[in-house]
Amino acid sequence: MAFRVRTVRDLEEFRVALGSIGHYFGWVPTDDDATRFSSLLPFERMHAVLDDGRIVAGAGAFPFQLTVPGGKLSCAGITVVGVLPSHRRRGLLSRMMNAQLADVRERGEPIAALWASEETIYGRYGYGLASLGLHIDAERGSVAIRGERTTTTRLVDDDEALRSFPRVYRPVSRTRPGMIVRTADWWRTKQLDDAPERRRGAGPLVRALFERDGKPVGYALYRLAQSGSSPEDWKKTIRVVEAFGVDDAATRDVWRFLLEIDWVDRIEAYHLPLDHPLPLLVDRVNKLHLKVWDALWVRVVDVPRALAGRSYAGRGRVTLEVTSDGHFPENVGSWTIEDGSVRRARRRPDVRVPVEALGSAFLGGIPFAELEAAGHAEEAARGGIARADALFGAPAPWCPEIF
Repeated sequence: MAFRVRTVRDLEEFRVALGSIGHYFGWVPTDDDATRFSSLLPFERMHAVLDDGRIVAGAGAFPFQLTVPGGKLSCAGITVVGVLPSHRRRGLLSRMMNAQLADVRERGEPIAALWASEETIYGRYGYGLASLGLHIDAERGSVAIRGERTTTTRLVDDDEALRSFPRVYRPVSRTRPGMIVRTADWWRTKQLDDAPERRRGAGPLVRALFERDGKPVGYALYRLAQSGSSPEDWKKTIRVVEAFGVDDAATRDVWRFLLEIDWVDRIEAYHLPLDHPLPLLVDRVNKLHLKVWDALWVRVVDVPRALAGRSYAGRGRVTLEVTSDGHFPENVGSWTIEDGSVRRARRRPDVRVPVEALGSAFLGGIPFAELEAAGHAEEAARGGIARADALFGAPAPWCPEIF
């Protein structure tokens, strides 16, 4: 049986390739779904595996920019990866992922990133866990945020949200590694789209705008979900899609508003950064029922370009040895970072890491010291780990959306 890996050629092939992952979520993509998705993911970025002409697996890559410490980098946003259960355990995923990585490298994208539906898979392709996220499932009536409001709140329509919300998102994203640089099409198709199948049993998308002196300073996107068959057992839950404030006061007001909505029993929010202020804002932190989950995974595709594409804390020097990369042997070797420049090095390294561990450290969210403690990094020179962490330090990465 001969399998062939190539990119899709038309909307029908694109739709069928989407169905490879859709199978596992009970989703059969329609032509409208494929049209909407392909507006952000071109056919040439959607790989498929064909078995005698029939598509049995698919893997896509959004072309976008991702914020990194000090700026942004071109990134392949890996998405909709799946192999039909009839064709599992035949090496098709590896063939498809290898082809995709080669394409990413050829296109000059120095990094790739993904959300892992199954987190045991992607280390074999050089991806490292780069950030963790907080999930909350709060008893709404049991937590509160004290203090005076500094903003006014309005519920707005889609058009006003499209005009105002990016004015809040952009300044936040400039200070946070791990956030997608959103285009207008991304806002329309991903964040503000309210197709019924995206509601997952909840109500329509609510768009709340927070203003100070007439200027947008915060927003919240959320849905209300109701369970129970009668008034006696109704339970209402707020599902927060995302919530932002441009400063600390605006952030407090956004979350105060969400926690004070009447006739609600619970509030759920996902993908908050580990340093989010909410646990310290509320009066009863245990009632948030915090959980920590894996979030963004990063693959350093071109080591020198990736390292040169981010900024560093301070003007020190550190040399990293990339000890292994199963896909790109040109990444293996020692690289010195000094005064913002990156060069091949022959000097003794300070730290040794495989490429997947470099992906974990790249955004600054996973310190080299933690990687060393877990056996994923090795200190090669005295004080090398501390020097590397001093340079790579950055705010906790935050990707507020699964792509």
